[in-house]
Amino acid sequence: MNAARHGGPAVTGARLGRMAGWAVGAGGGLAAVYLGLVTGALSVDVGVGRRIRPLGPRTVDVAAPREVVFDVVAGPYLGRTPRAMRGKLNVLERGSDLVLAEHFTPLAGGRLTAVTVETVRFTRPERIDFRLVRGPVPQVTESFVFGGREAGTRVVYEGELGTDLWRAGAWWGGLVAARWEAAVAGSLASVKEEAERRAGR
Repeated sequence: MNAARHGGPAVTGARLGRMAGWAVGAGGGLAAVYLGLVTGALSVDVGVGRRIRPLGPRTVDVAAPREVVFDVVAGPYLGRTPRAMRGKLNVLERGSDLVLAEHFTPLAGGRLTAVTVETVRFTRPERIDFRLVRGPVPQVTESFVFGGREAGTRVVYEGELGTDLWRAGAWWGGLVAARWEAAVAGSLASVKEEAERRAGR
């Protein structure tokens, strides 16, 4: 009995040590998966439980001709990327109306950077379409449509974001969509400011 009692705590301690090790390993693994998802280095694309949610629509009126607005958006992709945008955009391959580009978005106060790879197709001067190749979710399609107006241009943004794994994926998609749409809103504000500056020169 004494031997059993003495052996019991030793076995339990070893098991607790293994369990703690597994917990630390699992925690580290989950942290690595989370960081991979957040930064776009890891994407869950299993084709099971796919759910689609809308992005936008968002409308911005710009006091500039639509050719000017189109060029403000397309210029960094089709031409030389300005120095000020090199921390946000890297064109990997460039054609006359289609490019493959990396986009960089700072996260967590600049401590992390999300990287997405997208194709960007240009239909001058009516629209620009984006399709996700690699990122934090398996599917994103977006369009910027430029409508001519007497007072300038109306830009309409809308898209779709898809995630896998049913409700868990939908929860993750909600987080990603909020950041995605915030980034788009910031980009549209910058486009409006620059296009109106050019039109006013």
